[in-house]
Amino acid sequence: MHAPDRPLGHMSRTASITAAISAITVVGVGISLSIPLLALELEGRGISSTWIGVNTAVAGVATILTAPFVPLLVRKAGMRALLVGAILIAATSLIGFKAAPSFLMWFPLRFAFGAALCILFAVSEFWINTLAPPNRRGLIMGIYATALSIGAAMGPGILSVLGASGWHPYLAGAAVLCLGAVPILLAHGITPRIHDEDHHGVLTFVRRSPSAILAALVFGAIETAVMTFLPLYGLRLGMAETSASLLLTAAVLGNVAFQIPLGLISDKVDRRLLLLVCSIGGALGSLALPFVQVSSPLFLVMIFLATGVVGSLYTVGLAHLGERFHGADLAAANAAFVMLYSVGLIVGPPLAGFGMNLYNPYGFAFVITAMLGLYAVVVAARLSLRARAAT
Repeated sequence: MHAPDRPLGHMSRTASITAAISAITVVGVGISLSIPLLALELEGRGISSTWIGVNTAVAGVATILTAPFVPLLVRKAGMRALLVGAILIAATSLIGFKAAPSFLMWFPLRFAFGAALCILFAVSEFWINTLAPPNRRGLIMGIYATALSIGAAMGPGILSVLGASGWHPYLAGAAVLCLGAVPILLAHGITPRIHDEDHHGVLTFVRRSPSAILAALVFGAIETAVMTFLPLYGLRLGMAETSASLLLTAAVLGNVAFQIPLGLISDKVDRRLLLLVCSIGGALGSLALPFVQVSSPLFLVMIFLATGVVGSLYTVGLAHLGERFHGADLAAANAAFVMLYSVGLIVGPPLAGFGMNLYNPYGFAFVITAMLGLYAVVVAARLSLRARAAT
């Protein structure tokens, strides 16, 4: 079973969880700074949008291929060494993008960068899920998700200050990533370890806990679809560019605001029931969007509420994994969670774009409604099976 390097008291447990949250927040800053920076760099080099998209997708492929090996890597290398190594790979790759004279070199660099990010997210989530007290797991995961969202919101701000040209944003991004290693190195003796030699394969967790694992897929798909097409949705409905950008701000604020409250609620109720409520609430919100005037303040409120509820699928899904699995199985489940999230990142924008082209522009909202509706059916079926088994 899983265990820390030594038995943890309350203060040590708190310090360990704080270290993990601090590390992933800093990493979130570095990632959100680097992703738009790399796109702008390729654009400046005259690379076509198609090839920019292909190169970006390599990171998702790297995540899918790396995730199954995360439990083994944690067991063999140890959590602290693996996390610090992943941070160094990510920081070195980031600098490598600027230094690489040929676009072809960006493909192995992007793969290494994506693999490092997969390890950072899967292992940090395993770390927090392992040490979170069962009666406060939802709250802890809510704090984790909020901190990560805040860190992700800071990256573009740093980029706007430093600009996208020259070495400064690359060096700053690498430095910020390396800062994430500091709390990890200071957490000596208070990080969890895996002692189990056997665990189920990553993909088996889609069958064993579809409510939690598919939450990551749905959230990843909707998050990227919203970030990609929500401003365009507003523009096609006649909004000014500044007003359309405000829609994205409302979505981000909703995502941040709902994590901790719904995390707290998840500590008091069946998390699968909460996942069902969130998916139905998000589906109804997105379904109603085409029937609300974009000039109305209600439109912004609905964006805020719907994205906040949908964003909590990630938090509640993670907490549900921590409730169900332990040790190597929890590490594998967290890896599956990150892998399905990455699959969502890949499939979400094409589906939303197809819907928008099919029924311009309202198909965007209807595709999101369909994704949430299908997920709600899965969760409802799982709840029904559990109720039958209990009778």
